[in-house]
Amino acid sequence: MSEVTYTAVATSTAEGRNGGRATSDDGELDVTLAVPKAFGGAGDGTNPEQLFAAGWASCFVGAVRRVAGAKKVPLTDLAVVAEVTLHHDSEANEFRLSAVLHLEASGIDQATADELVTGAHQVCPYSKATRGNIEVTLDATVA
Repeated sequence: MSEVTYTAVATSTAEGRNGGRATSDDGELDVTLAVPKAFGGAGDGTNPEQLFAAGWASCFVGAVRRVAGAKKVPLTDLAVVAEVTLHHDSEANEFRLSAVLHLEASGIDQATADELVTGAHQVCPYSKATRGNIEVTLDATVA
């Protein structure tokens, strides 16, 4: 069994995504939740999809750096854009997620960027947690 490195604790209250609040136990996260305007809501707060996208993008940057370090690939500038989409199947009245992870890097060639994004997807904890559960598209752009 692996050793525990860190446990994040967050609480969502009230109406959840519809006017609720999400906070972390250390007080560093304290956000109002709202249904996005694109989904018919007021859009005056963040939502679970944005929070998930931010967490995944942040984690994925670390995974890219880890893979690059193992391959001795110097990285000068990089970003990961995570797009998390909420889908609604009205016939089944079910929701599901999909995601696009887009690596933006400079100072490396396209083939290396493609290798890094593929390798990062194998080691990123978010990618591991969602593997086989949601459709994920990976791509990379170099400047």
